[in-house]
Amino acid sequence: MRVHSRLLAMATDAGAAKPFRPAPMALLPPIPLYRRLLRAHRKRLPVEERLLGDLYVKAEFRAHKDIDNPVQIIGFLTEWQLYAQQIEGDTWKGEKMDKQKIDKMSDQQIGQLYELMQAIRERELEENDPEHESK
Repeated sequence: MRVHSRLLAMATDAGAAKPFRPAPMALLPPIPLYRRLLRAHRKRLPVEERLLGDLYVKAEFRAHKDIDNPVQIIGFLTEWQLYAQQIEGDTWKGEKMDKQKIDKMSDQQIGQLYELMQAIRERELEENDPEHESK
C-alpha cells in the first residue's frame, strides 16, 4: 500500500474519545520574547496604550528575572507568549478574561486589575463627555 503525504496531513479526530490538541508551542527564551512583545506594542498599539504596555512588560520581566522555579518560569513565558500572539493577531480586542485565570489570582493582582478597569472606564467617560472637548 502506498502512503500519500496528503492523506497524512488530513488526519482528523473523528471517532476519537479525546479530540486532537494542537501541538504545544515552542517557548521563546526570555530576551527574544521581551523584544517580540515590545515590537508588537510598537506595531499594533496606539501611543498611550503602547507606553503603558511597555512599562508593564519591562516591570514584569525585571520582577521575574531572578525566579528559579521551572514551573513559574514556564508559566510566565507561556502567558507572555500567548499575549504576544494575541496582540499580533488583534484577537485581544473585546476579549474577556478566562475565569480560571481570575480564580488563580492573588488579592493584590485582583486589586491591580480592578484599578486598571477603573482607569479605563474613567478615560472612556472623559473621551465621551461633550464638556471635556470644549475645555
